[in-house]
This record gives sequence, structure tokens and C-alpha cells, in this order.
Amino acid sequence: MALYVLVCRDKPDSLDLRLATRSEHLAYAGSFSDKMKLAGPILNEAGDMAGSLLIFDVETIDQAWAFNHNDPYTKAGLFGDVQVFPFKATLGVLA
Repeated sequence: MALYVLVCRDKPDSLDLRLATRSEHLAYAGSFSDKMKLAGPILNEAGDMAGSLLIFDVETIDQAWAFNHNDPYTKAGLFGDVQVFPFKATLGVLA
């Protein structure tokens, strides 16, 4: 297994869409709890949710991308930008 960070930034002025889709997203994300090491919203300067950061422990980067492609947030068109990076924990709880 390897760690991958998924960074998703919401489109501008899309908080209402995020809130309307949030319960469906949380139910979907919860089904990956065995592979998810850390997840939560990215906040903007005002403290509002403006994106998502997730860290997965999966075999391949394609598995991290697959989570994103089937995420209700993605299907709703919430994200303006999505990136996936390999990650190596050297300090902290994930190390």
C-alpha cells in the first residue's frame, strides 16, 4: 500500500452546492474508511468550506482517482481543480 493525497478545490461561489451534496458525499466517503487515513474540508479565509483534502492508503494512484471520479461532489460539478499526489509521511500520526 502507498499513501496518496487528493486535493480538490471548489469552483468559486459553490458553497451552496457543497452543502446540498455534503450528506451524499459523506456517505460515499464513509464507505472508504478502511482506506482513508485523513479527510476533511479545506477552508477559505472566511472559514467556509472551499475544497477537500483526503489521504488514502491504496495500491495505486488510479484507485485514488477512482474515488474522485465516483464522488458525489465530482458528479455534482463542485470542483474546479483536482490533483492527486503520492505522499510519504515522515512525521506525525501517519508516519
